[in-house]
Amino acid sequence: MMRTAMKRRRHGRPRQLDLGVVDQSESRRPMSPCSAPKLLHLLLVSLLLLLLACTCAAASSSSSVAEDVQYLSPKMARIQRHLDRLNKPATRTIQSMDGDTIDCVPRHQQHALDHPLLKSHKIQLAPPRTPAPSSSTPRAVAAAASSNSTRAARRAWQTWHHAGHCPKGTVPVRRTTADDVLRGRSSLFRFGRKHQHHRAPRAANAPDVVTGNGHEHAIAYTAVGQQEVYGAKATINVWDPSIQESNGFSLSQLWLLSGSFNGSDLNSIEAGWQVSPELYGDSRPRLFTYWTSDAYEATGCYNALCPGFVQTSSRVAIGASISPVSSLAGEQYDMTLLIWKDPKLGNWWLSYGDGGASQLVGYWPAELFTHLSGHASMVEWGGEVVNTSPGGAHTATQMGSGRFAGEGFGRASYFRNLETVDAGNSLAPVSLDAVQTLAEDGGCYDIRKAYDERDGWGTHFYYGGPGHNPACP
Repeated sequence: MMRTAMKRRRHGRPRQLDLGVVDQSESRRPMSPCSAPKLLHLLLVSLLLLLLACTCAAASSSSSVAEDVQYLSPKMARIQRHLDRLNKPATRTIQSMDGDTIDCVPRHQQHALDHPLLKSHKIQLAPPRTPAPSSSTPRAVAAAASSNSTRAARRAWQTWHHAGHCPKGTVPVRRTTADDVLRGRSSLFRFGRKHQHHRAPRAANAPDVVTGNGHEHAIAYTAVGQQEVYGAKATINVWDPSIQESNGFSLSQLWLLSGSFNGSDLNSIEAGWQVSPELYGDSRPRLFTYWTSDAYEATGCYNALCPGFVQTSSRVAIGASISPVSSLAGEQYDMTLLIWKDPKLGNWWLSYGDGGASQLVGYWPAELFTHLSGHASMVEWGGEVVNTSPGGAHTATQMGSGRFAGEGFGRASYFRNLETVDAGNSLAPVSLDAVQTLAEDGGCYDIRKAYDERDGWGTHFYYGGPGHNPACP
């Protein structure tokens, strides 16, 4: 009997050592009270070992990153301090579909007021008196009814409006990033400013452009001393020209100028649209402004990248992209810009749009200028590109639509309804004979002026070109 029991004990089924795994014949047997704590203990140990391994790996890989951060930190710290001065605290932030971040900044806290000359400046909230059409303006030009024109165009606006709007009492500011600064590859002092270049002597009545410095133009201009100018206006169609070099640009704008064209006291106020991958990080056309009171030496900048231009509108963001844009043989989209001097306070205002759709964007305070504290002596309208001669050839950067002026409406870029503001704060159409044109190399970019009363375009011109081509090697 005892031998039989011992035999059964030797040949009985052994107990399972695998955690939580039992034989089918024991599946109904409840787990031992001691099994669960053992299982939990082993799981915790495994998890701790895994975390320890990950921590060691991260520590070894982050040592080189820490060295890089330590190496870059002085430069990045300077950049961050600069960005903190530019990007003021916002009451609302809008993420635009084009990738821009638009900050709604309280109007009285904007960066413009950090300028030393504007420390005691009070923002002009009362709208200035808009220049009225002159009695000499032809009826067709004054009406300019696009619906009756054979060359109809639609209005271009700003992309960020699809994502939201800034509340009243704030101004929309495109946020500047460290990437924007690093792309410029220049000192923080020069960030947002035009590159300095040698200015060769110019004739007394020549436009303020210098050949041979890499900048090329196709412009119309008024003669110096022809009259005192207190503003200028034009309607420009918007394109997205191709830019060959990362540091290249293409723009279409109007200039108001006064001062010594051969010295260092030239005053300039500028506005238009531009494509600049270096400045904005993309190839979208954008509304821009610029100013200088010392011939681009140390004063002024693009948009709000330095103190100066005071924004008042909650709807228009300087530096923001414009959409839609014109297409070849398709829809044409244009924008109207008016710059004029407030007869009462002397500030130079910018208006975007025309008629009931116009918006007062803001103004350049009179305190910023010397010669322009009085009036302008010359107006220029037209296009500009920079030619760095990549590979020894002329740049293929396009001006305007990238097509020559002779291709006309729907294919070439245009400025229409050229007007100036007189001392009585009245708009006066510019006669065809009163404007001269200039293009440094007609094989690369050209310009053709004309007058048309029937379609309400008045004095206008087509301009632009493809850059590098057989006629522009």
